[in-house]
Amino acid sequence: MVQVSAAVKYTLGRIGLFVAVLAALWLIDMNVFLKLMLALVFSAALSFFLLRGWRDEMAGEMADAAERRRTEKERLRSALAGEDHPTPNPNPDPNPQAPDSQR
Repeated sequence: MVQVSAAVKYTLGRIGLFVAVLAALWLIDMNVFLKLMLALVFSAALSFFLLRGWRDEMAGEMADAAERRRTEKERLRSALAGEDHPTPNPNPDPNPQAPDSQR
């Protein structure tokens, strides 16, 4: 099975909620602009509760990626500074192009 990043799942979930709320509001007779605004507000409120798991998973992936970048940056800075023993990368990533696809 293909692993999808949490950011993609969360984004598609937000879009899906917006479309579902808009479809429900479409049956009501009111201005189209008002329908779009209400769908945006209601879908944002629903996503806060319904998509909490995916949002937390996405935040964790982003924190892990930031930590990997910080560690690699420190390693490169120490190597450029000419240290005899630069600190090795503790978590070498075998596929740096797609770090989230391995989860």
